[in-house]
Amino acid sequence: MRRTEIISETTAAETKAGKGRLSKAKKAVTVFCGAAYLAVGAMPMTALAAGTGTSAITQPLDNLKTLVIAIIGAVGVIILAKNVMEFAQAYQQQDSSTMNSALKGIVAGVMMAGISTVLTFLGF
Repeated sequence: MRRTEIISETTAAETKAGKGRLSKAKKAVTVFCGAAYLAVGAMPMTALAAGTGTSAITQPLDNLKTLVIAIIGAVGVIILAKNVMEFAQAYQQQDSSTMNSALKGIVAGVMMAGISTVLTFLGF
């Protein structure tokens, strides 16, 4: 083989390899652009509503929250009253284990009864 034929074969091989690299780069850029387009399209959009505000949507949730807090407070008062009576009976009978249990119930009742006040104070 002549020197020019060897050079031309080498140049042809390099050209094919270069096209392969270019093709891979095109595929990578295409994939990247497609992924970027999907990411931007999936971003949340801000919608500005005029007029009524959000009270129409949040009012039922606020009512439910108020109802649940009121129920917890009422159950707390009932538990508190029950455990105060148990403590009084245990104190009269000098039963230390029942007094201990009743005191734990009193603390739990006070916590449940006072939860509505605490949550109101915190802004819930």
